[in-house]
Amino acid sequence: MMMSGKLQAWLRWAGYPYELAARLRLWAYEQGWFQAKRLPRPVISVGNLTVGGTGKTPVVMYVVDRLIAQGKRVAILSRGYRRRSRDPQLLVSDGRQLLVGPEEAGDEPYLIARRCPQAVVAVGADRYALGQWVLSRLPVDCFVLDDGFQHVQLHRDVNLLLVDATDAAGLRAGLPIGRLREPLSAAARASAVLITRVDREHTAEPVWQQLLQACPALPPPICVGFPAEEFRRVGTDERHSRDAFRGRSAVIFSGIGNAESFRALVAGLGISVIEMLAFPDHVHYTHAMVETIRNKAKAGGAELLVTTEKDADKVAPFLAVDDACWAVRLRTNIVSGADRLEHLLRLDAPGRTAGHA
Repeated sequence: MMMSGKLQAWLRWAGYPYELAARLRLWAYEQGWFQAKRLPRPVISVGNLTVGGTGKTPVVMYVVDRLIAQGKRVAILSRGYRRRSRDPQLLVSDGRQLLVGPEEAGDEPYLIARRCPQAVVAVGADRYALGQWVLSRLPVDCFVLDDGFQHVQLHRDVNLLLVDATDAAGLRAGLPIGRLREPLSAAARASAVLITRVDREHTAEPVWQQLLQACPALPPPICVGFPAEEFRRVGTDERHSRDAFRGRSAVIFSGIGNAESFRALVAGLGISVIEMLAFPDHVHYTHAMVETIRNKAKAGGAELLVTTEKDADKVAPFLAVDDACWAVRLRTNIVSGADRLEHLLRLDAPGRTAGHA
């Protein structure tokens, strides 16, 4: 226990330079030393305070669908984390067709492009330059910034902050002890806080109380859940209902930020999880990795392989025809606060103009 305490103290000290750098950077923007750049179209940002998964991708897709329902031509700007393409700007989809695969684009931008076929999707580290590059090529009414809460160099008109209801412990400290990229007080920058992985409002209360202690003036949160919608056989168009595999056994695998939430999701669908393989977030699959997964299933007598929709397109090239591998497709369910979220997404609301919050 003493060694554990010493290690924790050392890690806390190691995290101070990271926290100090984050605070100084934000302070410089607040003082006007650095100027946030404005794109000539409204920007809606979806991001979080922590490393790892909070459900950004399904929320981005929900936001895009709501904007398209308003008749907007939407472009998603993403960093394309761990993409293999070296191009400073890369068009993943032009709103009509997919132009590159998941390895070149990055798994999350590719999934968003596939699920939102009417939206333009582009990747690049400098999101302001990326937005200007997209505008020079395609007609766009608004931008959605994927994982943009810390990208303060780009002005945003709506700033949505996601916090995972199942990760209260991760909010207690900064990296490398906890999962915070910046202090909880940074939540004050948000237009709205979305507490995710919530099935009932009261399950959001522990993390909400932590946020309120740091930012007492925050408006009530919007609560969001990600229930399973259906299963899709990886590499095919075959689909089954969410209850199709109840009572069956599976080896599950994923390369996401919160593997335990995926285990809970699959178990909640009545599937017996024989073993879970949790790979690093944004993992690049290989034949050897898939062979390991296959052997685990054979050794445990598992009837199925189950993965996430984000992993599905990356693992598909390595699967055999007889591999019973299924991806869980999620939908975004607004548990509470739907009217407030809808109002924030009404870019034509009185008083809201391009480039002005």
